[in-house]
Order: sequence, then structure tokens, then C-alpha cells
Amino acid sequence: MRGRGIRILLILVVLLGGLFVAADRLAVSYAESKAAEKIQRSQGLADKPDVSIKGFPFLTQVASKKLDEVSVTFTGLQTTSDSGTLRVARLTADGHGVQLNGDLMSGNISSAVADNATGTALISYADLSKSASNGITVAYGGKGANGKGQLKVTGSVQLPLVGTQQVSVMSHVEIKNGDAVQLHADGMPSIMGISLPVSAEQLVRQQTDFGGQLSGLPSGIKLTSAEATPDGLQVSLSGTNVKLG
Repeated sequence: MRGRGIRILLILVVLLGGLFVAADRLAVSYAESKAAEKIQRSQGLADKPDVSIKGFPFLTQVASKKLDEVSVTFTGLQTTSDSGTLRVARLTADGHGVQLNGDLMSGNISSAVADNATGTALISYADLSKSASNGITVAYGGKGANGKGQLKVTGSVQLPLVGTQQVSVMSHVEIKNGDAVQLHADGMPSIMGISLPVSAEQLVRQQTDFGGQLSGLPSGIKLTSAEATPDGLQVSLSGTNVKLG
């Protein structure tokens, strides 16, 4: 009888454990949906972001109002730069140690701040071209001699003596002060087999070297590096005390 009683107890423990896990997973799914709706409203986004809350058990994290890890993916995020609006095709931020202020399960959250966060942003070349002026287009230029991706920047430039010329330069991208992206031509093309003088090079760079400060990203996030890829310009981000929404 004693052995039978132990078996029954073990079965009950397994059943209760399964019910707890099921309840926990249902709760996290519900909370993810509520959090996504809250972020969409608070940020004025056209599309609902994808929210993934990680760590187990979830319900104990809710009770403490601090989540182990939260991943938020935004699509079509509109930021602003010195030259106007710049669309970010996709932005993913992974926050660790996310402190909540409010009730997550009801969606009544006034703030969600991560102790630290990392992320990546992808800007398409079409959107990067739209942010440029004077009909400049930006495309992937393959890998340079250093093995890193390059940007191919093309535009029309009015040059002395030869008139309007279509020129293309290979450029790299730099991060300035943690919040700005700057394209910089690595060299100048020759026109009719003749190298450009310094004065003409300056005219070309006025068209092809552009960028600007970005705003509209989650507060506390800084740009750390950027790389040209076949899919677009990929920017890495990181920060502390990052507001996820």
C-alpha cells in the first residue's frame, strides 16, 4: 500500500507540474501580446512589435516585477535624421534585467527599463537612398580589400569644364558619437581617364558623403558599429538603462 501511495503522489506531482507549466506558458503568451499592444500605442507605431519574454518560470518574474530577458522586434520604425525621415526596416533589442512599473498582465505598464540591452538595426539601401538628397542612390558594393562590406554611392555632379557627370564611389560607414551614421567615400573615380583635382573632389564629396544623427530609437541605446551587407546596412547597438517602451 505504501508503494502504491508513493506512486499516486508522484503522479499527482507530475500532473500538477504539467498544469503549472501550461499555466505559466499561457500567461507569458498573454503578457507578450499585452506588452506588444502597449508598446505600439505608446510609440505610435503602425505595426505591432514582436515581444518575446524569456526565462522560466514566468509567473515568479511577474510577481517580482523584473523579467530575466525580453526581446522586442520592431518593423518599419520611423526615425529622424538631419536630412529628414529614415525608415529602419527591422530593429531588434534584447533587454536583460527588465524592471517593470505597472501590471504586466493587464497591460497597464507605465515603463519597462532594461539594466542592459544589445540589438541590431537593418536599414535597406532603398530607404537609405530616400534619406539622401539630389537623387543620390546607395547600393551594396561588395567586399573591399579588407574583407568588409562596402557601399556604392552614385549620383550626378556638376563639375567645372566637363559639366554634369554621373559618378559612383565606394564608401564605408562610420558611427559618430554613438548616435549618428556617416558615409565616407574611400576614393574618387577618374573622369575621362583624368584624376579629379581637389576642388572637384570636394564637389563630389558634397553629394556622396552624407549621414546624420538618428533619433526615435529606444532611450538609452547607442550605435556601436555598422556594416554593409547584401541585405542592407546593419547597425549594432547597445546600452544600459534602456527604455523598451
